[in-house]
Amino acid sequence: MANPIPSSPDSRKIQTDESDDAPACVMVFNASDPSGAGGLTADITAIASAGGHPLAIVTGAYVRDTAEIFDHFSFDEEAVTEQARTALEDMTAGAIKVGFVGNPENISAIAEIASDYADVPLIAYMPNLSWWEEGEIDSYLDAFRELMLPQTTVLVGNHSSLWRWLLPDWSGARNPSAKDIAKAAAELGVPYTLVTGIPLPDQFIDNVLATPQAVLYSEKFERFEAIFAGAGDTLTAALSALLANGHDLQAATAEALTYLDHSLDAGFHPGMGHIVPDRLFWAQADVEGSEEETNTDEDAASDDADPASKPFFDLPPNGTTKH
Repeated sequence: MANPIPSSPDSRKIQTDESDDAPACVMVFNASDPSGAGGLTADITAIASAGGHPLAIVTGAYVRDTAEIFDHFSFDEEAVTEQARTALEDMTAGAIKVGFVGNPENISAIAEIASDYADVPLIAYMPNLSWWEEGEIDSYLDAFRELMLPQTTVLVGNHSSLWRWLLPDWSGARNPSAKDIAKAAAELGVPYTLVTGIPLPDQFIDNVLATPQAVLYSEKFERFEAIFAGAGDTLTAALSALLANGHDLQAATAEALTYLDHSLDAGFHPGMGHIVPDRLFWAQADVEGSEEETNTDEDAASDDADPASKPFFDLPPNGTTKH
């Protein structure tokens, strides 16, 4: 059947952008989260906000709401592998982010893929797995330790989660520092560790990027009097996109932490559970600013303006976020 709409010589043509300003691709392995709190939803939105193009590989699906995780269904490793390798044969990933992938078989498959792209930084996030059965947790952590950490460039996790996992026999009089945790991670092949949520006096928390020898970056924030879902995925995805766009690790860490803080500050309650970060806080701010400018500029509106038009906003430049 012939095209009913004839082409016009004046029709606009799509301009493909293959310059250095094009968004860097970030491959992310994570579970689908129907609540939108974390998982691939958090990854996709945060990566796009930080100027990246997400290559989202579905490793399974949560059964959850904004309050808790009830169950998880894993994809098999063949399905995960086929998704990733097909995408990587077509596109170049500037970074790889690994979230919760469901089972040791998927960990093994992703580690094998990562080893084939050893020059691509891999950012691994270890979430709180306390919702899961103890035997499943142990098997998952053992596989992650043996197979994924040797491939990992930056390990990200909450202080208490990483402490329990990497230093289970810690018996010091004080809590382990970020450098202590980084040392344990380095013994397993991880050069950099970003430890979040370290308790400080006066309702503050510290976030520290460390190696066994040094603290490379730290920033403290005032603790929110609220419980959030999806903060770790948000931070790790933003960090991955910033690294893919060419930022050095310290600058990317600073920017990703600031992005997370703003996302949490603008968080909202979509349901009856925890607060969800607003990863598009910068877009709403731009829309409001645009509306204010329209209301105060007498020459902005015309009598023949299209009534169906909507305010638009500019996405932040690649590798940056608006605050």
